[in-house]
Amino acid sequence: MHRTVTLTDRDVLAVGQPRRTLPARSIVDAAQWASGDQEARAIIAAAFQQRLVAADDLHQVVNRLPRAHRRQLILATAADAAGGSHSLAELDFLGLIRRAGLPEPTRQKVRHDSAGRRRYLDACFEQWGVHIEIDGGQHLDPRAWWADMRRQNALWVDGDRLLRFPAWAIRAKPDEIITQLRAALQAAGWPG
Repeated sequence: MHRTVTLTDRDVLAVGQPRRTLPARSIVDAAQWASGDQEARAIIAAAFQQRLVAADDLHQVVNRLPRAHRRQLILATAADAAGGSHSLAELDFLGLIRRAGLPEPTRQKVRHDSAGRRRYLDACFEQWGVHIEIDGGQHLDPRAWWADMRRQNALWVDGDRLLRFPAWAIRAKPDEIITQLRAALQAAGWPG
């Protein structure tokens, strides 16, 4: 249980009982109370992935809390999550490419599959036709794996390149990730 002494009417849901905070305030509080920075980042990314908050929601809450714990981390993570990094591995990947001086990709790029359904690419270097998918454990299920292969094959048929990385490799093998990504971008015409 946590208590706060800073709670404005703008942070409280006006209907229903018991009284409770709005999602943006709840997420900021959870990020402050998290056991570590990685947990705080994961909470924020999940909130954006589930569409519980929009781009400016967390910023407004943090502005009302001048002594917010992890203030800069919350704001930076919210900006990256609003830009499309919706998991901890996707946030870590974005940090990797920034540190490596690679161009910043479009994140959560919308594509339509052969049935017209909306699909999202985790990262897309559109100018060079290089796409990145970061796979968590759920991608090991045979049906999910087959769906991934079909999407990968469709991209290949269209002439694009797709690199797939397991989430654990983003943290455990960052040099290999950057080496492969740099090679794919250069093979596709990136001058870097």
